[in-house]
Amino acid sequence: MSEPTPTIEGLSIELFADGADLQALRRLAELPYIAGFTTNPTHMRKAGIVNYEVFARDAVEIAGDRPISFEVFADDFQEMIVQARTIATWGPNVFVKIPVTDTTGRSTAEAMRYLSSDGVQLNVTALLTVSQTEDVVAALEPEVPSFVSIFAGRVADTGRDPVPIVRAGLEVMAAVPASRMIWASPRELLNIFHADEAGCHVITVTSDLLGKLHLVGKDLTEFSLETVKMFYDDASAAGFKIAPLEIPARTPTGGTT
Repeated sequence: MSEPTPTIEGLSIELFADGADLQALRRLAELPYIAGFTTNPTHMRKAGIVNYEVFARDAVEIAGDRPISFEVFADDFQEMIVQARTIATWGPNVFVKIPVTDTTGRSTAEAMRYLSSDGVQLNVTALLTVSQTEDVVAALEPEVPSFVSIFAGRVADTGRDPVPIVRAGLEVMAAVPASRMIWASPRELLNIFHADEAGCHVITVTSDLLGKLHLVGKDLTEFSLETVKMFYDDASAAGFKIAPLEIPARTPTGGTT
């Protein structure tokens, strides 16, 4: 029995490009299926970003009218609020990423509540549990647009299935109709289909994973043949040789001659 062929066109979920390479973001912005953008301090550091605001304003211009998220880097709640209010002025489509806790594990719900009640569009990030989703939802204004980012890939890294956590979180989020859930930190292309089936609204995808989208729905027999040819071509290009041994021929009864 053959499996149904997956297609990107059949997805309900939105794809957000995740990264901090401006050149890559410009390329991705030209793709019709990229509905938004996210980044974080780790991506920015790897990309060699020095000036946060200069980078962000360039990225906002690239994003156009699509949502884009930038993260605070403070650990003090008051400083988070100050940074968030500043970041929010960078564009009407900007969402401010607030971590679900500070570095000691204290909930940032107080800062979220203050900012959301003031109309700041938030992207609450680094959630891994349903209880965290409940705390975040309780802090958000129901009619203020926001994102709740479940780091499903990190959940999977622990050997747990993230899908039940995502589905339970979506039920909790019914109380904040202007908010949407993001499946963050995917590990493989199949996660796009996992997230879509779970009912998640958005998935963040890095350039590496987006580079594999052309494989969606590919004929598996053809893909198998391409794999065989790849191994053969690489062995030939490497010049590998195996010195033949003289092996005695076997007789029909299993003996040797």
